[in-house]
This record gives sequence, structure tokens and C-alpha cells, in this order.
Amino acid sequence: MERKDRLFIDFNSALSHLREDETLSPTALGALSGAGKRELTPFAETWAAVPAERRRRAARMLVDLAEDNFEKDFNVLFRYMLNDDDPGVRASAIDGLWEDEDSGLIRPLVGFLRSDPDAQVRAVAADALGRFVLLAEYDRLPQTQFVDLIHEALLATIRNPAEPVAVRAHALEALAYWSEDLMREVIAAAYAHEDTQMRASAISAMGRSADKYWREAASSELDSADVRMRFEAARAVGELEDRTAVPRLIELLEDSDREVQGAAIAALGQIGGKQAREALAAAARSKDEVVRSLAGEALQELEFTRSSDFLLMDLNTGDEKLVPEVDEDDLGGDLEEEEPGEDDLDDDLEEEEWDADDEFADEELEDEELDDESPEE
Repeated sequence: MERKDRLFIDFNSALSHLREDETLSPTALGALSGAGKRELTPFAETWAAVPAERRRRAARMLVDLAEDNFEKDFNVLFRYMLNDDDPGVRASAIDGLWEDEDSGLIRPLVGFLRSDPDAQVRAVAADALGRFVLLAEYDRLPQTQFVDLIHEALLATIRNPAEPVAVRAHALEALAYWSEDLMREVIAAAYAHEDTQMRASAISAMGRSADKYWREAASSELDSADVRMRFEAARAVGELEDRTAVPRLIELLEDSDREVQGAAIAALGQIGGKQAREALAAAARSKDEVVRSLAGEALQELEFTRSSDFLLMDLNTGDEKLVPEVDEDDLGGDLEEEEPGEDDLDDDLEEEEWDADDEFADEELEDEELDDESPEE
């Protein structure tokens, strides 16, 4: 039955569309947004009757809808799809939960990373765990007992020679946020790898690490003949705020690859400074509509950052004088960094299985389970 001309589609109509209509409609599937536990049973009954290939397309469409419109919420459905027999659906379900910071997802994601039979699912699980690595770095992961579990799982994947390079590369990028001395060794090993994908992920990891130690290595790849290496290098030097890379980034505004151009524009916006600002202003007048749009956005972000800097001031209680923070350029260079040592972690982790019934139960961790899962120091 065709429902494209209907002005309003409710949840039940969306289920009928999913089950019966020949062509999937984003408008119809969008009506599944906001589903809760009450709607899960009829959804599950409908979903079970849909062929695998159609489930894959529907799941991917729901992810796209959620990315395009922040008001769309399919989280309950995505959590249900984590149990799907089709790996494409499981991968999309993990992707769809990209904003979900519920620590209850950590165990199942670790389980997917370690034991899912499909490499794509293991790779997206690694990506998803990266979100929790970053949360832990900002002390925003309430259940601190999970921190070691995440680090161990990702590190074991990176070091597993039997794991496909694609999965290990995703695990490397996810773990890169970890501010542990050991990460220099891990990233260096990946950068020396013979596989281009692993080396590109190492460049990405350099940027995510926020470790200025990697500025020179990342900047050197701006001249790489490999498009992906240039792209990752442009993003990395932006994240590392390497002002010495600005002249080369300006040259990359004319790169033959559109994604490299975009990465260079974004990096100039992150780095800032007079030279970068002038280059972005010129790019904002470009005849190229894409370059013009991206440069305009980068300039807006740059101006917003500058305005914010003046709001972040130290109060001198002696004479009530407000003193703005000093820019790095005014200091004549970077402060000397302390060289970190090296550390190591054990790779043994017990396998975790995902149980859908756990989704809607607020389970408390037993003390003995925590003791078993914590790595030995």
C-alpha cells in the first residue's frame, strides 16, 4: 500500500509501510521516531517478518534520518536491532547509537568487538567505544570500573595479528584519546606498519591524541602522494593546532581532492592566526560554492573561538584587573614537554555477550564481577 501522499503517518502506519510497501519511504520510517518499550513489541513482530536485505536498508535509512535531524530518536529500536541476525543491521544499530552515552552499552560493545563473527560489526563497535574513551578522559564516565575494560579490549584488538587491519585501525583511532604514555609506542608502531590504512589511522590517532609530540610527523604527511594520508594529516595538524603547517594547508585549498580541501579549510579554522584567517577570508570569496561555504563556516567558528577567548579571563583580586589568556604565538613557541615513559597492559579479557533483555533493566554490577574484570596492575 502506497502512503507517500499522506500528510500524517502514525507509528502503526509506519509499521505497515515497513512490512508491505515496495519502496521504503524516509517520511514513513521517520514516524517510528520516539518509540518506547510499549511500541517495541509490535515493532519486533513486524521486523521479524521483513527480509534481511530490506531490514538492512531500513536500518541504514533510520541512521541517516537520525543524523539529518537531531529530533529523530530511534534509540530503543537501535538497541533492539543489536540482536539482529544480519551483520549489516547490527552495524547500523551500533552506528545509530553514536550519541548514546549510557555506560550500559559498554559491555555489549566490548562483546561485539571481541567476538562478533563479522569484521564490519567489530570495526563499528571499536568506533563506538572511542566515544567512551573520550568521556573517560574528561571524567564524564561515572562507572570508572569500565575504563580499564575499554582500554584493554581496544589494545588487545590493536595487537591481535589475526584481526583484519581494518578492525585494528578502527580500534587504534578509538583508543587514541587515551592520555597514557603507552600510546606513543602504540601509535608509532602503527605508523611504521606496511599497510596504508593502518598508517593513515596512525595519523588520525596523532591528531586525536592532542599530543604535540606528533606535530612534525603529521605535518610531513601533508605532502603525501596518497589522498587519504593528506586528508588525515590535514585533520591531525588542525587538531594539534600546528601553526607551522598553515602555509602548506593554504596550498591544500587547491588540492585535487575535495575531502582534502575540506580538511585543510577546517584545520585552518582550528589553528587560527592572521595568515590562516586571511586565507579563509579569500576562500570565502571563491567561485567554488563548496569551498566558499566551508570557508565561511570555518571563519564563523574561528571568530566564535576568538570571542570566547576574551570571555575566559583571569580575575586579579588585587586591582580587579581582567587579564586575557596569552596566545601561544605571543610566547614565541611551545612550552617544553616532558617525555613520557612507557607502560603496558595485559590483553586478557573475558568475552561478553549482549542480552537484549538487559536493555530495559537497571542492573547493578556485583563487586565480584568488577574484581574479575579489572586488569592486574
